[in-house]
Amino acid sequence: MSTRDFIEKDYYAELGVPKDADAAAIKKAYRKLARDLHPDKNPNNAEAEERFKEVSEAYDVLSDEKRRSEYDEARRLFGAGGRTGGFPGGFGGGGGFPGGGGTSTFDLGDLLGQTGAGGGRAGGLGDLFGGLFGGGGGGAGSARARSQAASGPARGQDVETEATLSFEEAVLGVTVPLRMQSPGACPTCSGTGARPGTSAHTCPVCQGAGVTSRSQGAFAFSEPCRNCRGTGQVIDDPCPTCAGSGITNQTRTITVRIPAGVKDGQRIRLAGKGAPGRRGGPAGDLFVVVHVTDHQLFGRKGNDLTLTVPVSFPEAALGTTLTVPTLDGSVSLKVPAGTTSGRTLRVRGRGVPSKGRHGDLLVTVEVAVPATLTSAQRTALESLAAELDEDPRPQITAAVKNGGAR
Repeated sequence: MSTRDFIEKDYYAELGVPKDADAAAIKKAYRKLARDLHPDKNPNNAEAEERFKEVSEAYDVLSDEKRRSEYDEARRLFGAGGRTGGFPGGFGGGGGFPGGGGTSTFDLGDLLGQTGAGGGRAGGLGDLFGGLFGGGGGGAGSARARSQAASGPARGQDVETEATLSFEEAVLGVTVPLRMQSPGACPTCSGTGARPGTSAHTCPVCQGAGVTSRSQGAFAFSEPCRNCRGTGQVIDDPCPTCAGSGITNQTRTITVRIPAGVKDGQRIRLAGKGAPGRRGGPAGDLFVVVHVTDHQLFGRKGNDLTLTVPVSFPEAALGTTLTVPTLDGSVSLKVPAGTTSGRTLRVRGRGVPSKGRHGDLLVTVEVAVPATLTSAQRTALESLAAELDEDPRPQITAAVKNGGAR
């Protein structure tokens, strides 16, 4: 991306957020747009694919605190349209610098790093754009250096996809195949952009530099060559598959190991599993957003599993030993005599694995009340009730005797 493109793009508008949006709002907006525009949901939709790229580019800048600050500063100084007709510090119309007489040539990085006649900003802005676009100030030479860097090896794009796992798979870990669409080196031309059997040649406009000069008032600004788009090379016979870009959207299936203990909504980074790099550059990263389905028996609280087990009144009153399930077998659980409904018992080490240790299984006992009783059962319970002389609700009874709770 050129400096000019960077300034002219309104990343806030791309994500649909205000300029003072916090990091959480930016992430939320990006996640929603990425889901709606993802190539998997919009196959063969070039417009959605382009929009997806624009949204991803905007998020890459605005989600990084340093890059966002640099972007905001650049747009503040040069205007939302990137126009450079009135530079801060007194760079004006036709006279050039005091003492100068003709048109002077400057790279935009130079202007950003100089102090104008009116005491403009010095130094830091040249570094600002240098950090973003591959070098500091340094005149036309630095522009050529950036162009050469742009035409050299380039890291592949990061790719985001989603995976839905069962509760057991999320807890215990699983290896899953992921089928996705992402940009990759064109298989016809191997990423060169030229029809097989042909090759690119040096751009005659910029002589391979990748930059040209453009006059504006008393200055001439270097910018990426429009003939070769800053690459320094021209393709006369483009590859018919990728139309000379060297990149095509490709469907691929990769096998990914999801670690044990992942949570619903967790975003997992897999280094080097994203889109292939261009011109021999490294691959980007793959980010997998995990969705976990509910389990019919178990719940989860941090790294502990939760389970509710009904027991009968005699079991709760007299005590018992239960056999309860876990995700990898079953265990015996002793229920002490006099256990009340809602009491939670802990089985250590039978929860979610995490960093070399396991959480626990938390078993909540729930006393089950029969919906219907036989005549004999009713008689037995009535006899038991007559024998029990302990008030199960002394505080309530006391409140009633006192005329209500105070």
